[in-house]
Amino acid sequence: MRQTRFAMMLLMFVVGAGHAQAQDVPGIEICTVEKTMERRTSCLQSNVNFLQKTIGKLGIDNQQKLDAANRQIEALKGVMATLQKSVEELQAAQKKPAPAATAAPAKDGAAK
Repeated sequence: MRQTRFAMMLLMFVVGAGHAQAQDVPGIEICTVEKTMERRTSCLQSNVNFLQKTIGKLGIDNQQKLDAANRQIEALKGVMATLQKSVEELQAAQKKPAPAATAAPAKDGAAK
């Protein structure tokens, strides 16, 4: 059963790969194979456009990641401030002397 599934997936991949090769997929092209200067220039310009778009997308993605990291840092700073306040309160509570025990009632014979 698994072998049949694997064979079908492999067949679909091989059939699909033939179609993908026929399409013009944007990316870096090897421009040295072009014979005429116009085609070579067009190829180079296509590479430049692709790289500019890729750099733009990566810049936006990285900026979003930086913004998310900065938001997380600010949230953690708030949590840290709260924890520091709690620690200071606990330390202050430990430093306070224990309340004095109530005076023991005097014996009747001691007061006379």
